[in-house]
Amino acid sequence: MPTPAQRRISACILFIFGSLGVLGPWILSTRAQGKGDESLEWELPRDKLRMPFAKERPIIFVSTQNPKEWNKLTAFWTPTTEIAIDPATGAKVERQAVKIKVPLGLSQPPKVPAENPMTVARWELGRKLYFETALSSDGTVSCASCHSPKLGFTDQLPVSAGISGLKGGMSAPTVMNAAYNALQFWDGRAVSLEDQAQGPVQNAVEMFDGKEHAWNRAVFRIRKKDDYTKRFHESFGTNPTREAIAQAIATYERTVLNGNSLHDRADRAMRSRVSEEEGTDFTIKAKDYDKVLKEAFAKKDTLALTTLGAKDPAKTAELAEKINEGRALFFGKARCSLCHVGDNFTDNTFHNLGVGVDKKGKLPADGLGRFARMPLGHKSPEMVGAFKTPTLRGLVGTGPYMHDGGEKTLETVIDFYDRGGNANEYLDAKMRDVEVEKAYLRSKADGKPYKGPEVKLFGPDQKPVRPSKLNLTPAEKAALILFLRALEGEVDAIVSDPAAPIPG
Repeated sequence: MPTPAQRRISACILFIFGSLGVLGPWILSTRAQGKGDESLEWELPRDKLRMPFAKERPIIFVSTQNPKEWNKLTAFWTPTTEIAIDPATGAKVERQAVKIKVPLGLSQPPKVPAENPMTVARWELGRKLYFETALSSDGTVSCASCHSPKLGFTDQLPVSAGISGLKGGMSAPTVMNAAYNALQFWDGRAVSLEDQAQGPVQNAVEMFDGKEHAWNRAVFRIRKKDDYTKRFHESFGTNPTREAIAQAIATYERTVLNGNSLHDRADRAMRSRVSEEEGTDFTIKAKDYDKVLKEAFAKKDTLALTTLGAKDPAKTAELAEKINEGRALFFGKARCSLCHVGDNFTDNTFHNLGVGVDKKGKLPADGLGRFARMPLGHKSPEMVGAFKTPTLRGLVGTGPYMHDGGEKTLETVIDFYDRGGNANEYLDAKMRDVEVEKAYLRSKADGKPYKGPEVKLFGPDQKPVRPSKLNLTPAEKAALILFLRALEGEVDAIVSDPAAPIPG
């Protein structure tokens, strides 16, 4: 143990060399790469800085769960007023508000954490920050660089390019409907949109040059730029901080909603038809697709019609039959709905499909997927090589596909599933012919030669794996792709256009 005198001498040496600039920068850098400055990470709000309660404009999601109110709304973004109780004074006040008409097909409103309530001021700030390159170390990369509204809120690249042109190892997932994800990122390492928004800024191949503390520096840059401090004061009652930046971006991203696809309209047409017929069979028919296709032609719905390649209004019945065949395949023979379920067409969990494995079934070095992010004591072998099931909404504009961007087109994606994915030791059970595998193991246990369909053996225990093929015909594949295209919707312009004026 050093004596008190020795400690005093060491302190003097550090002070002298630090003053000379020899150790000072090293000390600062080391500290900055450790724990961030709490005054830059978060602040307690001050009421004197924050916009008065009566002037705040809350944002309220309205979905088809409230059909009467939903039907009243004529636009995605509808200014309105509300009567509210000021929590500080108990006074009743009338204030402006905004109602968001959640697109058809998304029956649930996005969940909003109590600690980050939706307001127009926070949303407008979040939209501005989403396109802000000052969040990156060299001022060249923003959230929109890899998640561009013009490119399906992705970058349409196999892997994204970040700061200094560095390449990551994953294809940028779409932000569309990310508000409905149970976990964020392909491997689920973020538990919320607020958590996710903090990742890229400190990622050395996305926004961070590796010098000092990523978020400390980002906050300093934001505090020096434009009118940000005033905006943060009004929105949060704090100066710009890491927490407030993440909350603002998350507020904006909760409104990146994609719905009202032709399939959603056909589902609504079906329910109306069944009600009129006083029937009980709530299955979409070809005539329901035909009805909404005719309406799309009448309204000149360019997006829906172009996506489907529909050019002749006289041929809607024929196209409707093919889309409906694709729907039946999706929920039947093609087995897509084993994982792509619900309003957002995802089970919000993780599966090993064999994406990126080599011919011997070996996972790439960074291919552990969800397993790598599970905490010690909770790791499941079933999650080895497993990645998140993505939404199928807005699918046409978000290619290339899979977490590594390895499939360029919807056609190659269908071919991938048709062969049962890529065989590997941890291939998901939903992708395998489990009965064949059991037959192989029974024959081995009985000491008899196996005579069934071919299986592939992996690992030290020679685990049998048999990918379950779909055996789709070319016509069935084409019909299935038509159905996937019928899921294409769009994000409202007020969200996708950073320069769009905010009504009211």
